[in-house]
Order: sequence, then C-alpha cells, then structure tokens
Amino acid sequence: MKKNKFQDQFLAELIKIPIIQVACEKTGLSRNSVYRWKKEDKEFSNKMDEAYAEGVALVSDMSESQLLTLIKEKNYPAISFWLRHRNENYKNKLEITTKEDDEELTPSQAKIVKQALRLANITKSKSIKNINRSKSHD
Repeated sequence: MKKNKFQDQFLAELIKIPIIQVACEKTGLSRNSVYRWKKEDKEFSNKMDEAYAEGVALVSDMSESQLLTLIKEKNYPAISFWLRHRNENYKNKLEITTKEDDEELTPSQAKIVKQALRLANITKSKSIKNINRSKSHD
C-alpha cells in the first residue's frame, strides 16, 4: 500500500512539472526506484507515460499563454517566433535560383547545390556545427 501512495504522489508531481528528477526529489524517491517500477509494472509504466504527457501539455499551454502575452505587448521576437512556427509565409526557406541555360552543372555549381541540400536537410540530430565539419572535409 505504501508503494502505491508513493507512486501516486510521484505521478501527481510529474503532471505538475514533467521532469522525472524533480518529481523524484519532491516525493523523496530515487530515480532507480521509479525506473524499476516502470520496468516491472506495466500499469505504472502506462500511468507514468500519461502523467508525463499531461505535464508536457500543461507546460506547452502555459508557454503559449506567455507567448501570446508577449505578442500582445508588441514583443518583436515573440511575434517573429509565432509567425515562423505557425505561418507558412514566414517559415525559414532556402531558395536556389540560376540563370544558366546549360543543363549540366559545373563542379562549382554541383558543390553549391550539394551544400544547399545538406543545409535544407538539417534535423534535430544534425547541427550546423556537424555540417560545417563535414564541409571542411569536402
């Protein structure tokens, strides 16, 4: 019964602040215990996933509320952020144009296109630092 009480307290804290370490500290639990419960108890694992998702949604809602407040206060970075992430007209774009009539690219043009395609394919797992590093190897 004591274990369930601690689990319930942990899950309630995780909803408030979706950071496992913080929820552990607030309830006096070790991360090892929580992860052991998650591994051994499918029901607790599901509840933990749900609590975490609910906590993330709560923080996202609060963040959007704060962002909207900044927009109402005419905060340019907030306005720019909102537009870049919510409106196709303001998203970062990469445009390549040429006036060449030849169908075949020169080696120099091919290198530029290759670099542009790499930049266009940046994901969370790739950073500009990594791209620059690979560029220096070309």
